[in-house]
Amino acid sequence: MSTDYQRAREELGRRLRELRVEGPLGRLTGTELAQRLGWRQSKISKLENGRQTPTDEDLRAWAEATGQPGAFDELRARLKGFESQIRSWRRQLAAGHRPVQETWNTIVAHSRTLHVWDSSVICGLLQTAEYARYVLEGHAELQRSPRDAEGAVRARMKRQEWLYQPGNQLNLVMWEGALRSRVCPPEVLAAQLDRLLGVVGMDTIRLGIVPLDAGLRLFPGNSFWIMDERLVVVEDWHAELWLDDAETIDLYHRVWGTFAESAVFGAEAQQVITRVRQSLGG
Repeated sequence: MSTDYQRAREELGRRLRELRVEGPLGRLTGTELAQRLGWRQSKISKLENGRQTPTDEDLRAWAEATGQPGAFDELRARLKGFESQIRSWRRQLAAGHRPVQETWNTIVAHSRTLHVWDSSVICGLLQTAEYARYVLEGHAELQRSPRDAEGAVRARMKRQEWLYQPGNQLNLVMWEGALRSRVCPPEVLAAQLDRLLGVVGMDTIRLGIVPLDAGLRLFPGNSFWIMDERLVVVEDWHAELWLDDAETIDLYHRVWGTFAESAVFGAEAQQVITRVRQSLGG
């Protein structure tokens, strides 16, 4: 978790404590507030000490229980301010995957140059509809989110129009392990690899593959996207990290460049993809 994010969460916790001890109802102990809210006292402590991120509902209940319902808007603004850095899947997927995909469409549409490292699955900008469906359904099952795979797949496929707009550039480096991940049936993966073979050489795509036996200066780590020079998005199991400070963006550019040094491009990349494709048969 980023230092800035943790600091902001701790500041929010201090504000919550102020509302508890200085409100119009008089000083409430943590135990008294927990009883009013029907929570465990440990939750009060975690929120006030910045060890847990509250929900909108938590903040509204806190403001009302301390006799200060008007404080909710301020608390919510604080929360949204630092959530822009760490966007939990639980919150993002409350209405399913389609809204998340549409948000990504907007981000990509406002970008001209993308640098992407994929270490686990094939990049969404190059996915077939069937492959995307298996990836999204698996994630929905993990997150226990609403199932809206068809709408989410359509949104993801629409994003691929970006690849056919002159002046755009996708610089994609993938680990060979991402080509081999059996996140779908072999026949679906085979069709996906055929799709990859078909895009090698496109003007808007520079595709590199890091072979499994290539020397690595860094461990593969998480997948990430760099949008122009303004934003990095890193995916983790619990959340996406949206990072926009110049030093962090520069760091991820260096990471991308390090993986690119281990990658093969052009005909050599095609050979790696073909080798994996042939291992599937058919």
